[in-house]
Amino acid sequence: MAGGRDAAQNGEAEVIIVKFGMRECLKSEVYLNFPYYNRPDGPVGMDYYFWVVRSADNVTVVDTGFSTEAGAKRGRTMLIEPAQALSHLGISPTEVETVVITHGHYDHAGNVKDFPNAEIVMAQAEYDFVTSGMIRRPQFRFSTDAENVADLKALADQGRLRLFSDTLQLAPGLTLHQVGGHTPGQTVVTVRTSEGEVTLASDAVHYYEELEADMPFTLVADVPGTYRAFDRVMELATNHPSLIVAGHDPQVQKRFAPDAEGPLAGLASRVGRIDRERD
Repeated sequence: MAGGRDAAQNGEAEVIIVKFGMRECLKSEVYLNFPYYNRPDGPVGMDYYFWVVRSADNVTVVDTGFSTEAGAKRGRTMLIEPAQALSHLGISPTEVETVVITHGHYDHAGNVKDFPNAEIVMAQAEYDFVTSGMIRRPQFRFSTDAENVADLKALADQGRLRLFSDTLQLAPGLTLHQVGGHTPGQTVVTVRTSEGEVTLASDAVHYYEELEADMPFTLVADVPGTYRAFDRVMELATNHPSLIVAGHDPQVQKRFAPDAEGPLAGLASRVGRIDRERD
């Protein structure tokens, strides 16, 4: 089909935002030093997402969510297992060739065993951090999972872990940007779509309010680095700021309306469209 050829030549893809989990919390729990801002406290949801970048000829999964066990241990609600959500999208995890891990926290780096044939891509600085003794410290221990770290080490031993620094173009129109801040190797992904360039901020920006009010998330490895990451996200999204996808904000589903029908109704939102049919 002509549309599919044009999209492939332009490096365009569609982005599918999948909500797989959730929890309830207070603003004072999610923002660093919240009293500094003289804002009223109140409930705020935290949604858990992973992302799919699908072009005319390949699929890249961005983050792999948390496992049922890791989520339950932390009181998180699992709405659908990521592998099951992918199957509803017509994607078999065994056929996925590339998985990007934006950072090593339990809710982004679980379930990598579900992708036995994929190359796993993450920032060198992130791998070095999560495999160091630092993650045993109390401020970092909660957000990492020993099984996930063991899986990443095994992938490295198998030659299936691709590490990068600074910037990596995975494919035309699909680029990884190491921004740091939240974690040493926190990565943002930009994707060219028919609607403009989407910026998958992951946990460089958990909530849109972080950007709007300059309010870092409560858990950061580097506060100045977090501010620099905010600036970098805004720089990357200069032409399409409305296409920033925050990492945990329930507002994502208001800015990008989820599908109304099908097995992922209310859970999956799409940005950009491609024609995957072949001539």
